[in-house]
Amino acid sequence: MEQRVALVTGGTRGIGAAIIGALAADGIVVAAGYSTNHDAADEMAAKLAAEGHTVSLHAGNIGVPEDCERVVAEVIERHDHIDYLINNAGITVDKTVRKMTIEDWHAVLRVNLSGAFYMSKAVLEHMIDRNFGRIVNISSIIGSTGSIGQANYAAAKSGLFGLTKSLALETARKGITVNCVTPGFVDTEMVAAVPKEVLAKIVAKIPMRRLGRPEEIAHAVRFLLQDSAGYITGSVLAVNGGMEM
Repeated sequence: MEQRVALVTGGTRGIGAAIIGALAADGIVVAAGYSTNHDAADEMAAKLAAEGHTVSLHAGNIGVPEDCERVVAEVIERHDHIDYLINNAGITVDKTVRKMTIEDWHAVLRVNLSGAFYMSKAVLEHMIDRNFGRIVNISSIIGSTGSIGQANYAAAKSGLFGLTKSLALETARKGITVNCVTPGFVDTEMVAAVPKEVLAKIVAKIPMRRLGRPEEIAHAVRFLLQDSAGYITGSVLAVNGGMEM
């Protein structure tokens, strides 16, 4: 059997790096998409290569449709095909609505929501031709709950729910599943930047009384990619320690 190939955006740090590590450990060929952090990308690729895994790096801005099309073409040229797409890349520009500029709004929507659309559209015909594909969008608990100072982020992450369900309906008879994973607060660099007193209050609201681990999100993604999960599509899988049900 040919090796499965996964393309993971935002794959050099945090949840993205954990997803790539989990997939590589399962023998999946991984293509890591990233934007500007070349050092982090090279470090991750070298670590995985030293462990005997196959990984390729692909720089681009997922907020630009042409970049998405180019990266997909690069991955197919390098690895022959793409079986899995994980739309994980995201940014934050946190301000209250009163202080948020129009560009602040569009910058986050462009990457966090439009980027997932651009990437999915870029890979879709290829998956349809192969009559197989798995697309997993990484949303956030904030898409369900909202958050002060994150109207742009919450809108983008909530928008992924609608994108997931609509694309799932369109591709259900074409061998493709489309699902969404919504992490809660996870122990990553992004969460580490939250002031300690604020983070303590957040953890106090989590029934499990702890932050999630990146590898726990990665395991949820890996589950949805399996052949045995082929009857699951259009789902929104919460991984948040019970914080929002």
